[in-house]
Amino acid sequence: MRRKRNVGKFLIFALLIATAIAFGKDMPSLERIVPDVKPREVPPVTALHPVVAQKQAELVAAAKRKGIVILITDGFRSVEEQNALYQQGRSTSGRIVTHAEGGESYHNYGLAIDFALRSNNGKAIWDMKFDGNGNGQSDWMEVVTLAKQLGFTWGGDWHSFPDYPHLQMDFGYSIRELRRGERPPALNS
Repeated sequence: MRRKRNVGKFLIFALLIATAIAFGKDMPSLERIVPDVKPREVPPVTALHPVVAQKQAELVAAAKRKGIVILITDGFRSVEEQNALYQQGRSTSGRIVTHAEGGESYHNYGLAIDFALRSNNGKAIWDMKFDGNGNGQSDWMEVVTLAKQLGFTWGGDWHSFPDYPHLQMDFGYSIRELRRGERPPALNS
């Protein structure tokens, strides 16, 4: 009896694999197979998520208390803006600054910010060794520590393409889930 169950499971698994191989990317969408199922319609994201906006304000204030002035250089980014950034260093001049096309960045869902430090003469800098408050520690890393305490994830921890100015709160949502229309709740409970 047990062997028959295992054979049945194997056949179902094999059928699923064969179907996936046969259809590949041309596999019909769920809406075409089951016409009553509609894709989730969600309003477009046009600003930072309220929790991210609140934590951003807390980060700026906490850094200021340590004598560090930070600038938020980017927050919500439209798909069009993301695509333009993606083209930089590829089809337009400049160096490559992202591997994420439009819809593939947490910025596109209002869940990420980028920051820089303000030097003593007021200019934006991305110097990770700068110690403007004179306490013997890197201001950049002090900001990263504060951000992590507030719940942000730091892009500098990424192994494949570190993004040192990048901070995000994904609330456990993958880009794939966000692209499908799933969104974190407005209140962090």
